Amino acid sequence: MQALVLTSHEAGLSYQTHPTPTLSHPEDVLIRLEAAALNHRDVWIRKGQYAGLKYPIVLGSDGTGVVTKIGGAVSKAWLGKSVLINPNTNWGENPAVQAKNYTILGLPNDGTFAEYVLVRADRLHLRPSFLSAEVAAALPLAGLTAFRALFGRSKLQKSEKILINGIGGGVALMALQFAVAAGAKVYVSSSSEEKIAQAIELGAIGGINYRTENWHKTLLKTHGEMNVIVDSAGGNGFAFLVDIAASGGRIVFYGGGEGAINNLNPQKIFWKQLAIFGSTMGNDAEFEAMLRFVEIHQLQPIIDSVFSLENGKNAFDKLEHAAQFGKIILKI
Repeated sequence: MQALVLTSHEAGLSYQTHPTPTLSHPEDVLIRLEAAALNHRDVWIRKGQYAGLKYPIVLGSDGTGVVTKIGGAVSKAWLGKSVLINPNTNWGENPAVQAKNYTILGLPNDGTFAEYVLVRADRLHLRPSFLSAEVAAALPLAGLTAFRALFGRSKLQKSEKILINGIGGGVALMALQFAVAAGAKVYVSSSSEEKIAQAIELGAIGGINYRTENWHKTLLKTHGEMNVIVDSAGGNGFAFLVDIAASGGRIVFYGGGEGAINNLNPQKIFWKQLAIFGSTMGNDAEFEAMLRFVEIHQLQPIIDSVFSLENGKNAFDKLEHAAQFGKIILKI
């Protein structure tokens, strides 16, 4: 099969022939992929900034396709079905936190940037009929991460005010769509006025450019305090989120692209009775709940652009430079 293979950190990505996976377990399923989606996880692995690196490896956690072969213990009803893959493996028995042997598709096992991928049958879900293969491929990792952050961790409620910090990426946009569908009052921040305007078209009430001086004070003056704040940056700018949060508010973050947080004032946190949650991915029950939510509200993940698998390196470059508004898709 053809695949986009990370051969080493130094050599980078290569579009090349790669062994087609073969069934080795009764629960194995071989999927002929139609589309896959990039995530920042893939960029970090390409840069060598991720734990458990191995080479060669086919990256990619998100994928949709058609079941072509099944193991002996898998229902024949799956053959020929258009499916969506849950990229979680081995979450474990505790719904609150993943097990120590938890992994995500695309490392250490080969992922979806290829013509075929091998997964266990319990990772399969029927692709929602109202979503194309390309649009559905955008959903699993970003949708699950956003869903758990909003509803599993911060317990967002209807009519609450929520700030989604750094709008434009896949998880942030899914959080925006989920929050709007849940009836929350959504605000966004970005370094791009264009992205703020696009978010307002999707249902946000307003936004603020975090490159402007004292942006958090302007947000407070214009829109008031926030009940829930969703962040993926971390860094010293995180302290502004504490200022923006309402008393009894919740801050949830699923990334730390800006690095360590060194300047938090603990008095503000305890006096305002704030809750700060870390969150990553989500358990299998949350994945199923996320899919039901998407179907009930007929949500369409936002797609920025579609590349061929052969041009996958260009897709990586675009994601790395944060030039996107929505998910970047590989059509296979």
